[in-house]
Amino acid sequence: MSLTALTPADFEPHVGREFPVEGHGRRLNLKLTEIDRLGAASREGGAFSLIFLSPPGPFLPQGIYPIEHPALGTLELFIVPLGPKKGGNSYQVIFT
Repeated sequence: MSLTALTPADFEPHVGREFPVEGHGRRLNLKLTEIDRLGAASREGGAFSLIFLSPPGPFLPQGIYPIEHPALGTLELFIVPLGPKKGGNSYQVIFT
């Protein structure tokens, strides 16, 4: 699926589900916890962000990672660590 075609509606059915990601020799399961609509943008459906939570431990550094999901396929997303949250590590992906 094209990143430019994705909208919040594509992710809404998957809140609470895990998205495996590989990076720096580790495989983590990032759980989608929030979808925030950020307002108007040139993209269909407007700008939005995804918030993910991983188990506690070392953070993945900021960068582009392949995230897998059975319904959405493999998506190369720019992931930014936000810091500790709810006993794990939080990350954000922004679509503008």
